[in-house]
Amino acid sequence: MQVNRLFETIYILLNKKTITAKELSDKFEVSVRTIYRDIETLSAAGIPVYMSKGKGGGIRLLDHFTLSKSVLSTMEQNEILAALQGLHAIKYPDVDHLISKLGAIFNKSDCNWVDVDFSHWGSHDKEKFNLLKTAILNRKVVSFDYFGSNGQKANRSIEPFQLWFKNKSWYLKGYCLSKQAVRLFKVTRIKNLQLTEMTFDRVLPVEELQEAGGNDQYKIVELQLQLQASIAHRVYDEFDENNIIQNEDGSFTVKVCYPEDEWIYGYILSFGSAAKVIEPTNIRDIVIERLKQTLEHYN
Repeated sequence: MQVNRLFETIYILLNKKTITAKELSDKFEVSVRTIYRDIETLSAAGIPVYMSKGKGGGIRLLDHFTLSKSVLSTMEQNEILAALQGLHAIKYPDVDHLISKLGAIFNKSDCNWVDVDFSHWGSHDKEKFNLLKTAILNRKVVSFDYFGSNGQKANRSIEPFQLWFKNKSWYLKGYCLSKQAVRLFKVTRIKNLQLTEMTFDRVLPVEELQEAGGNDQYKIVELQLQLQASIAHRVYDEFDENNIIQNEDGSFTVKVCYPEDEWIYGYILSFGSAAKVIEPTNIRDIVIERLKQTLEHYN
């Protein structure tokens, strides 16, 4: 197509500075006359391209030209490169070439503003992340074994729609074919993940995807904790400043809302003796019982 050829011509000129009409005609497998018409089209569109004769002559752009001056504002080009860099950070395939290409077009070399390290997942979880991404983009059904909060294992077949990061954990939002409903799955509990050949056409409204990440699957409780001053680093690392009250003795009172499941009990216990549950009393009783069971286990 002519549009693709014109765009590629600009990219070549931005990188090679000068090129002959014969070289372009050989590359695109068109006549030299077609290349001349392309140059006229670019010039008419406001692209400062010109031709010179003689030794060292050829087709070139005016110095310091960037495509963004004719098409995109500085803010728009920065937003495009920032979005692509975000994809690069999560190891999206083949995006490096696109960043390099647009960086040359926009005359910007330093756009590496974000990096994401998945090393704590381990290599298998990186593969899991990439497989889920492939399934979402290609609208392929996935199957896997899933361990629920009660520890029971069930095989699920899911139409995947979105990967969601919330409270330091990754989740998969998808339509469960056995439950016939939108469900949320914690990625670390997904085992034996398989990409099937089944495709799907279902389209979920934005509202349904938002609800899948909401509070409908778990009972949400307001947790009040008293935390000792010795773990102040964790208090400020893990809780919003608006939820923290520092007491006169240096300890902290924290109020947060969390879904009540096995995670919350383990999270409280991770603070060891430095944490005490004030409210709700039923969670405090569960934590006390877990501590007794742990002590009996060692006895």
